[in-house]
Parts: sequence; structure tokens; C-alpha cells
Amino acid sequence: MLNATLRVLCLGLAVCQFAPSLAAAAERRQLTVDDINAVREVSSPQVSPDGQWVAYTVRTADPVKDKGNSHLWMSSWDGKQSVQLTYSDESEHSPRWSPDGKYIGFLTARGEDDPPEQVWLLDRQGGEAKPLTGFNGDVVDFSWSPDGKKLALIVSDEDPRKQRGADKDKTPPPIVIDRYYFKEDVTGYLGSQRQHLYVFDVATRKADNLTSGRFDESQPSWSPDGSRIAFYSNRSEDPDRNNEFGLYTIEPRAGASPQLITKFQGDAGDSAWMTAATWRPDGRELAFVTAGDPKLIFYSTHHLAIVSASGGAARVVTKSLDRNVIEPRWSSDGASIYFLLEDDRNQVLARMNVGSGKIERVLDGRRETTDYDLGSKGRIALIDSTVNSPDALFALEGKQLRALSHHNDEWLASVQLGTTEEISFSSKDGTRISGFVVKPPGYVAGKRYPTLLWIHGGPVSQYANSFTLPWQIFASQGYVVVSSNPRGSSGRGEAFATAIYKDWGGKDSEDVLAAVDHVVQQGIADPNRLGVGGWSYGGILTNVVIAKDTRFKSATSGASISNVLAGYGTDMYIREYEMELGVPWKDLDTYLHNSYAFIHADRIKTPTLFLCGDQDFNVPLLNSEQMYQALRSLGVPTQLIIYPGQNHGIRTPSYLKDRMQRYLDWHGKYLNPPPT
Repeated sequence: MLNATLRVLCLGLAVCQFAPSLAAAAERRQLTVDDINAVREVSSPQVSPDGQWVAYTVRTADPVKDKGNSHLWMSSWDGKQSVQLTYSDESEHSPRWSPDGKYIGFLTARGEDDPPEQVWLLDRQGGEAKPLTGFNGDVVDFSWSPDGKKLALIVSDEDPRKQRGADKDKTPPPIVIDRYYFKEDVTGYLGSQRQHLYVFDVATRKADNLTSGRFDESQPSWSPDGSRIAFYSNRSEDPDRNNEFGLYTIEPRAGASPQLITKFQGDAGDSAWMTAATWRPDGRELAFVTAGDPKLIFYSTHHLAIVSASGGAARVVTKSLDRNVIEPRWSSDGASIYFLLEDDRNQVLARMNVGSGKIERVLDGRRETTDYDLGSKGRIALIDSTVNSPDALFALEGKQLRALSHHNDEWLASVQLGTTEEISFSSKDGTRISGFVVKPPGYVAGKRYPTLLWIHGGPVSQYANSFTLPWQIFASQGYVVVSSNPRGSSGRGEAFATAIYKDWGGKDSEDVLAAVDHVVQQGIADPNRLGVGGWSYGGILTNVVIAKDTRFKSATSGASISNVLAGYGTDMYIREYEMELGVPWKDLDTYLHNSYAFIHADRIKTPTLFLCGDQDFNVPLLNSEQMYQALRSLGVPTQLIIYPGQNHGIRTPSYLKDRMQRYLDWHGKYLNPPPT
């Protein structure tokens, strides 16, 4: 719909739209639960081949249809023009420029009768977007050949349970399960369908399947001369049982045989840190990300590795760094590799000189850079956030950022934020722990505030110097929020992450409780008005905390598990359970040790609200039901909230608002925050 609804915003209009007057800025309001859906999510930057434009996606909440929609936008490199490219009722994502810059390909599931996602093309000169592919299964990923004549596609086999044109009133057939890894959040129960690599001719629309069999392929990338496609595949005897991937290359023609370049440890669980291998501009080498000891699963640090395009042993070039790296990309001269570097409370863009091994932080500071793209003329576009500003699209010039998107500027200028500060403190055994404290707008030094300990999920993730909307809503309602990155978190190296291996809720519970002690000792937190909460592993650790410490007056536990025996075989982490904890019939003591909150539920005195989606295959609802039932049986005030049709991540806008309101109501009931 580009020709009919093209909206080119000149710089003057952009300023009028997004930069409120000083008078308006002085009338900033406090946040409410309605703001939970106000922030627009900006992602997927793609620099055009000529370097003049950056395409990206923007996700917004549609309150009328009660769903989130993502659409394609592009900004001129000078920031003077901003254009919305798509307006359909369905979401579009994954923009990719054709090599000549004439088209933008993207993925969408437009059409009636719940069609699979396909590649569509949008002509930059105008006109409606048109479908390019027409597979019966979803197109999961795609990449343009260097000459723009072909696409490398990852396509899912058609799911027989979702065949188009099938009689919806007919009784569905039984679900037959015969795989070791048989369920996955969002996807559901896994059948025999796999994801395969195709090469697709753009002119003739002919597709050739380059791979087949009982294996999945992913992350295609073309060699600079277009003679081969690199991809990943786990082709071990039973791929469900491990994360041993192979990096392969194959000629883009029917009947070609894949060549194994090297093997490596890849993604575990739902961590999803693998990105396509990147070719050196001369085609001689590939760079990719690899993990370490397979027994460490997601606790393992992932490193940058380089391997010859002809095959052989890969050399790990960031092992001494002891920090996670993601999204490697070769520089245009082949002398350096860019990547995102995760460090304590920050994630920044870095670059390694391949010859010397020297690593330079291209963009440093207190921030979280989540995505980037390299363009011609040395141009770099990236998505970046700080504690005071949501993700936005920027041009990086030298060490300075220049804003290219302004989707949240008007909202941000209208609200009053709390102050987010970094904190550092000692845990029970002297280990130094880092974190954050968020103080309400108008905070008065010396006054003690009701305080919420908020715990992150993972466990191997971290709170970073990025915008965290729930914290700000809590702060606007008069709460201090304290959060930390306890042992088990990423950003501090492999030993720090593995400190809770086989010991969930051990040292990490001591660390988050030390965060509370810190803000109490600083005169910030009211020790008589403490609450705690979190989602996923944050909910798991919440349950442990209230079983160990009765000073908390309220708790909210989202999508958590406390009886680990109940998790075995009912969630998506069977590989991780057996690698870390063993099997229940041999390692029962380990399972019981990690089920502390359930085994000791009778020690819990804190009124607790449990929440979960009924379609959560990550940490299924039954786990929240068990803890709810335990507290109900014990006479501890409790309630269970179930969100219909939701997976592990709640996405429906009305449910997000409902959850935020329930957080405030539950903690408010027991902590009685003063009116603000």
C-alpha cells in the first residue's frame, strides 16, 4: 500500500510531531497501567545497499483488535525522512533489501484461513506488496543471493494438523508422539515435520529442496560469489538429545551434497543466540558463535569462532574474554569482525582485529545495544536503549549516536520517570553483586519507601542498562524497585553463571536477599513493607525467597516451577534436565534439592499471587497450579490467574494490562503504599 498511503515526514514535521514544547514537558504525568502497551518496539535494522536508507520493524499494540502488530518502516540515513511501508491487518517482519536496492523482501502471513508465513516483495518505487513464495509450510528465514536472482529459504514441512482447506468441523486426528524432544513453547507438540533449505529462483518462482530427511536446517547465508550457501544443521544420530550442530555449505542447485565445515555446540533450550555464519568478503573463512562444554548447556559462555571455508577445526578467538558474544559480522575489508558484547549490566557493539586479536568497544557506555547492521561507506545502524529511553533506531557515526526513529519520543516526553541507579553490594559470602534501584519520581532522601524486589528470568540472563517499563510503572505508583544480577546471571563470565548449576535457589537467593538488605541499610526501603516478584526463573526464585525469608508481605510469581519432578517430561527442557540434574530414578536427591520451595511450602507465610498462560509449554501451568494448591491448603492467602491462549510470554495487550494491574493491586493490598 506504499503508493496510496506514503507518508514522508520532513525533518520539520518530525520535530513538530515528536518534540513537545517546554511547557508540555513541564506537565509530565505519572505512569499508569495503561502505559504498559504504550511503548512501540523497534527492531531489525537493515541498511540499504546504497547506504541511503534503513529499513526496520515497529511493533504496536492494537487496543481495538487486542493484538500486537508489527509493520515495516524505513528512515533516510540523514534522518530527514521517515516512511511507513506496510499497513495491513497482519504483521510483517524480517525486512531484507534486494542487492540492487529495488525491493524489500519480508515475511508475513497475510490472507484468509490462517495461511503460513511467506516471503512478500515490496517495490521501493511504490505499489502494493505482493507474495513471492507459496509453500504449504511456513517460510522461517530467507536470504538474497549476491546477484539478487535467488533466495535461500528455510521452509517448514506442512503441519498435517493445520492443512489449509481442511474441514474445521471434523474431529481432529490423534496426536502421535514418538520423539525424545516432543514439545516446544508456541510451536506446541512436535511431530515429524522438519525445516529444510530451499533455493528459490525469483524470476521463475521455481523452488528446489537442497536438503531432506529427519534433520532441521537453519540460518542460511550466501558466499560472496554466490557459489555456496552456508547453513546449520544437527545431524547427529538423534538430534533431539543434544546441541551438537554442524556448519555446512552447499552449492545452490538441485542434487548438490552438503559439505560439513565444522561441528560446534549450539543453542540450548529457548536461548536463541545463534545467528547466521558470516563470510569473510574474500570467501576464504566463516565466522560464527559457538558454546563450550555441552554439559553446561545454557550456562556456557558463547564465543566467536573462525573456520576455513574449505573445512577443518575452528579456532575460538574470544576465549580469554569470558563474556558472551553474539551476531558476528565481517567488516567490508575483512580485517575485523564486529559483534555484540555482553558485559556486566551492559551490551555494546565491539570489534575484533582478526590479525592482532585486539578487541575494541566501538560503542561503549551504560546501554544495551540489541541489534545492528553494517552498510556501505562504513555506515552502521543499530537498535539501542538506556534506562531512560526505549529501544530506538540510530546511526552510529564515530562514537556518537544520531537518532533515526522517534516512535516513542512523544510518549516519553509526556511522562515522568523514576530515577534508575546502578548499585553494587556484597552477598552473604562476600561475592560482589551488581544491580539497580529505581526511585519514584519526587523521591525524598531519608524517607523509606515500600519496596519491590524484582527478579529476572533465565536464569542465565541479566538486567541491563535498558528501559524497563514495569519498573517505571511501579515507581510511578510510589514503589522503590530493587533488582540484581545474582549468581547464575550472564554478563560476569562462565564461573559466575555456573555457580547455581544443580543448585537452583542456592547462592542466587542469597544474592537477591542481599540486594534487599542493601537498600534497607541505605535507608531507602521500608523493612516492614517489602514485596517480591518475577516471571519464569524470576518466579522460581521468588518461590524460594519466600520459603526462606518470611519478611516479605506480598509476592507475585509468574510462570514458575517449584516441584522439579513435575517438570520432567511436561515442559520443553528435557535435554537440560538430564544434562544438569540427571534422571529422577537415579538422581532423586538432586531433584528434591532443587524443589526447595515446594518441599518446604509449609514455611511460606507470604500472600502470593500466581500467574501463567494456559498454553505455556516452557514452564507449564501445572507448576503454578501446584504451588497455588499448596498455599491454599496451608491457608496462606493466594490466588491463581490463568491467561487463556497465552504461551510463556504474555502478548495480548489486554492481558498485559490486566497482569500489571493485578501486580499493583496485590502488592498494594499488603504493602499499602501511600497515595502519590
